[in-house]
Amino acid sequence: MSPSPSTTSTSPSPSTSTTSTALNESLLDTIQTRIKIGQESKKAGYGFKQMMADVIAGDDYNENEISNTIEETISSAPCVMYTWESSPSCKKAIEAFEIINANVKIVRLDDPWTEGNPIRAVLGRSIGRSSVPFIFINGQYIGGYDGGIENDNNDASGMLNLAFQGKLRDMLNDAGAMN
Repeated sequence: MSPSPSTTSTSPSPSTSTTSTALNESLLDTIQTRIKIGQESKKAGYGFKQMMADVIAGDDYNENEISNTIEETISSAPCVMYTWESSPSCKKAIEAFEIINANVKIVRLDDPWTEGNPIRAVLGRSIGRSSVPFIFINGQYIGGYDGGIENDNNDASGMLNLAFQGKLRDMLNDAGAMN
C-alpha cells in the first residue's frame, strides 16, 4: 500500500484574520461612500461625467476651501489653465498657447491626483462641464481646447472656436497674457 498523503491544515493567525477583516470593512466602506456620492450627484441633477468626477474626488475635502483656492488661482494670473498631462486636448491647448506666445499659468490636476480630483469636481459643478482643460482668461472661463459651454453671460465655446472667430488673441492681449 502506498502511504496516504499528509495534509496539514493551518488556520490564519489572529492578527492576519483581523487585518484581513479590517481591509475588507475598509474597502466596503469606501465602496459604499463612493456609491452614496454618485447617488447624491445624480440627485442634484448632474450628468454622468460630473457624477464620475464627484465619485473619483471622494468626500475627504472641504468644498469651500477648494472653491477659495480655485478663485485665488484664477485671479493670480491673466490666463490660467487646469490640465492633465496625458490629455490630448490639454497638450494641444498648451502647444497652441506656445505658438501664439501667450503667458499661461498651468495648474496640473494630475500631480498629485489627490489634490486635483477634488478641484476638477468643484470646477465641474461650478462651470457645468468637467472635461479638461479648464481655461480662464482674465478670470473668465472660456471653455476648453475645442469645446465648452454656451450661455448668455459669456462666450465659453473653447479656445479653438474663439481663435477662429478672431477673439482669442484680443482676449489674451486685453488680459495682459501676451508676451
